[in-house]
Amino acid sequence: MTMNTTNETLPRLGVGAVIRNERNEILLVWRNRNPQKDTWSIPGGKIDPYEQLEACVIREVKEEVDLDVEIVGLLCMAETIQADAGEHWVSAIYEVVVKDGVARNMEEGGAIGAVKWFALDNLPANLACFTLPAIEALQKRAAAPSHM
Repeated sequence: MTMNTTNETLPRLGVGAVIRNERNEILLVWRNRNPQKDTWSIPGGKIDPYEQLEACVIREVKEEVDLDVEIVGLLCMAETIQADAGEHWVSAIYEVVVKDGVARNMEEGGAIGAVKWFALDNLPANLACFTLPAIEALQKRAAAPSHM
């Protein structure tokens, strides 16, 4: 087995944001870069040294899609291991609500190719692997009986 010889320490830490609108659609971005190039993903990114997880989610959403968001809570964790590509990510996926702004691509021609809302029952087939646990967590919660 060939080991990754880059200077980066693995695994790396990341965050993702599940953002839904008033129609219960989820915001996804088209990834122009690795990891998971050419897939639809929830907005997010890597944690900077000494940055708190929740602060990172808020920063990444603002940088990628120009939304000011508030954390609702931790939705799930996602782990991506692709040894052949030298990728190992552990990501905290947060549910957030929009406080202000209209979603738009802030990295056009860069890391993000498109920004689009999708109905949860009509998602694209090519979802990023770290987006799947977030979708599964939303679907499980929707299917769970209410205890009110």
